[in-house]
Amino acid sequence: MQVISSSTQLGITVLRISLGVMWIAHALLKLFVFTLPGTAQYFVSIGFPGVLAYPVFAAELLGGIALLLGLYARQVALALAPVMAVAAWVHLPNGWVHTSSGGGWEYPVFLIAASVALWLLGDGAAAMKRSPLLAPGGRAA
Repeated sequence: MQVISSSTQLGITVLRISLGVMWIAHALLKLFVFTLPGTAQYFVSIGFPGVLAYPVFAAELLGGIALLLGLYARQVALALAPVMAVAAWVHLPNGWVHTSSGGGWEYPVFLIAASVALWLLGDGAAAMKRSPLLAPGGRAA
């Protein structure tokens, strides 16, 4: 069994918490800035059913909270990556920088990379609930 140093565990925790904050912020943008009905209209404008805006919002918000608390953080990070992969695909034609007109793909791709990194690294220190399910090597860390 590999022993992970306390500074590495702390670094993973910083990643987990900052990633959780970003997922929550991304969800709250849909709620407070665009509104959920506005987000649903946007989904329709890009060819998705508008009703998908609501479960996407819930996944981002609840997933972010789970990451903050360290509740099955690896699994949550892995589950959220496809949500952002769709966002990256939608924003791909707009260019790289997310501040481009219509939003670029840089921000969603970074969230995917950070989510996959957390899945690979583990839950970090002070995680409330860990599981080996879907963890690389089958170990909760």
